[in-house]
Amino acid sequence: MTEKKNDEKKRIKAKDRIEKLKKLINHHRYLYHVLDKQEITDEALDSLKHELYGLEQSFPGLITPDSPTQRVGGSPLEKFEKVKHKIPQWSFNDVFNEEEIREFNERIKRFLSKEYGHTPKNINYVSELKIDGFKIILTYEKGVLKTAATRGDGKVGENVTANVKTINSIPLRLNRDVDCVVEGEIWMGKDEFDNLNAEREKKGEQLFANPRNVAAGSIRQLNPKIASARKLDSFIYDLAWVKPPNDDLSFKIPETQLEELGFLKDLGFKVNPHFKLCEDVEEVISFWKEWQKKKDKTKYWVDGVVVKLNRIDWQERLGYTGKSPRFAIALKFPALQATTVVEVIDVQVGRTGALTPVAHLRPVTIAGSVVSRATLHNEDEIKRLDVRVGDTVVLQKAGDIIPDIISVIKEMRTGKEKSFKMPKVCPICKTPVVFEDDSPIAKCPNKKCATRHRRGLYYFVSKKAFDIEGLGPKIVDALLDNNLVSDASDFFDLKEGDIALLERFAEKSAKNLIRSIDAHREIELSRFIISLGIENVGESTAEDLADSFNTIESLKDASLSDLEKVSDVGPIVAKSIYGWFREDDNKKFLKKLLSRVIIKKEAQAKSVKLKGLKFVLTGSLDKMSRDEAKKMIKGQGGEVVESVSKNTDFVVCGNEPGSKYDKAKNLGVKILSEGEFVEMLG
Repeated sequence: MTEKKNDEKKRIKAKDRIEKLKKLINHHRYLYHVLDKQEITDEALDSLKHELYGLEQSFPGLITPDSPTQRVGGSPLEKFEKVKHKIPQWSFNDVFNEEEIREFNERIKRFLSKEYGHTPKNINYVSELKIDGFKIILTYEKGVLKTAATRGDGKVGENVTANVKTINSIPLRLNRDVDCVVEGEIWMGKDEFDNLNAEREKKGEQLFANPRNVAAGSIRQLNPKIASARKLDSFIYDLAWVKPPNDDLSFKIPETQLEELGFLKDLGFKVNPHFKLCEDVEEVISFWKEWQKKKDKTKYWVDGVVVKLNRIDWQERLGYTGKSPRFAIALKFPALQATTVVEVIDVQVGRTGALTPVAHLRPVTIAGSVVSRATLHNEDEIKRLDVRVGDTVVLQKAGDIIPDIISVIKEMRTGKEKSFKMPKVCPICKTPVVFEDDSPIAKCPNKKCATRHRRGLYYFVSKKAFDIEGLGPKIVDALLDNNLVSDASDFFDLKEGDIALLERFAEKSAKNLIRSIDAHREIELSRFIISLGIENVGESTAEDLADSFNTIESLKDASLSDLEKVSDVGPIVAKSIYGWFREDDNKKFLKKLLSRVIIKKEAQAKSVKLKGLKFVLTGSLDKMSRDEAKKMIKGQGGEVVESVSKNTDFVVCGNEPGSKYDKAKNLGVKILSEGEFVEMLG
């Protein structure tokens, strides 16, 4: 009995000591990793951690999730669990110039004017730096970290708690026992990124492209020790949800964005110190211009300024669109440019046989990404730029758009530069190239060309078609090279044993891939049509064909005149579709494929708001992708067509519109800015 009492006394004494050690270690963690201050040496802090670890090993029942010893994960996970977000996740719409941020301000004023019957005074904003990192969602219960999750699809993310616990700037226990959900950014510093790439270069390993990818890749590692070694950091910027403690009468929920940032800091989070309360949009623009000059001096990558309406009750009134808040926006820094050298120009063969010249460049960093290639589109573009092998060129990048060569610095020429000429035969199968209908694009007409076939398989499993997760180009290459598939229908005959034999494939990953393939045997008709890779049939045309014919059998048997009755299908496209279904090889392939998959009915429009209206999209959109715009139109009963005619109702015009804009003006077709289009969608 005495021995039990002694053991209990030791446990109580150890518990007291553990609590004090945890509190002290957490204090120094906060000083060092959040405030960049240090009161004791690293060796002294390590000694405290070592004592804590020893006590917890002696009394395992006293180990809690918020202990500093729980930061470094143990054994690798088998897979990530899915987490349903308590608060739906979103991303900011982007704008790139003063005019667009002023338009955002006017939209805010118009909305509030409708709410109040007049424009309220003191419409101010908080401007914060937009960190180029990886979004994370943290959930705390009674002040203790419960889960850390990725954004995922906005509704469901992945549980990456073990990895996020390795980031010292993220508290395992808050300074108050609140239930809350917060959002922030995980990032890797510039110095850490450079050091990591230097180590990889020494080992002969492939270099990482940018810090954002490293942060995302580290958090999505199944082995937490990899994340721990990467020296990641964080900034928390949003209190998405909070439940006040029942017994804390002093608790006050923030009423402004400025108060919210202070509240997050008081809870123990690391908040970026560079934010400003701007009394009007002109102050926002001044802050943005100031940080364009200062951004390179930070130890993390900054790609713009996030602008948020300060009053939270106004934020709640404005609410969200499908994917973005109406009360906030990202004001990105302008297009970035860099110079580099064209080392080689070679030619790629696409799935339709198109030959595309590609410039291989001396690697150069633009906006945090290492760029080593740029497409030159066709021979006419090469002639227009007068670009040669060995030339010094100017690359330009805006947002996440692929860099373009915009000019040649001819003053840097030495006379040793070499002009490039498009080959007269396919570089793969040596078939003479052809030009169709005065097009500047050279094509390989050989439909059995090995590269055309290979790229056709990539297209078959891509997001627009069957969207088979895990079946990327490298896996497709391996399956082809090992004679496990000869055409796309063979993907559905694969067995675990076939894949497990391939290099780098374990039994579990083989099982996961087969599961993924089986999960995609059912497909909508429009996506099925896309997967066939019929020349001149893009996503929009495939959807029109699905709407018009309803079944693949009806489409297969359609005459040329039947096809030409479909909106936006002219003689050339009709001939291409008609011919595809009448080639013997395609007939055999289609029969084989249809015996392995199920075509399901198309999703119906959720609204008829735009029923009967035809839209054409031109230029690049800032607030959404072209695919998202198309889905929104179709989801409200509208129709998206590829070319402008007198029957077109609206042309939605983004940045750098093409000839469709000019044609719409000539025909008197109504042209919508992206802002007007978003308002129309509601």
